[in-house]
Parts: sequence; C-alpha cells; structure tokens
Amino acid sequence: MNKITKTKAFTLITVGLLIIAASQITSHYITLPDMVQGAFVGVGLGLLLMAIYWGNIKRVQ
Repeated sequence: MNKITKTKAFTLITVGLLIIAASQITSHYITLPDMVQGAFVGVGLGLLLMAIYWGNIKRVQ
C-alpha cells in the first residue's frame, strides 16, 4: 500500500484519539452496550494503527 503524508497521519492520530476519548466520556455519562463501546475503541485503535503503519513519519536521530 502507498505511504500517506505526514499531515494525513497526524490527522488520523488525532481523530483516533478523539474517538477513543469520546467513547470513554460518553460511556461515563450514558450507559452504552459493550458492543458499541468496543466498536468505538476498535475504530479508534484501527485509525491509530493505520497512521503508524502507513504514515511517513521519520524518527529524529
């Protein structure tokens, strides 16, 4: 698969973290089924892994 740009990778990281945080906050105030909460966390983790795997982020050496 092609590499994605650094901007798109950071966008995926940001969106993934926001989805995970929103699911945690929502489940604190509203009772969510385990499947829904797991789906939100899974989508968030999937976005984070996509950004890390396909991102064109170079390490500082």
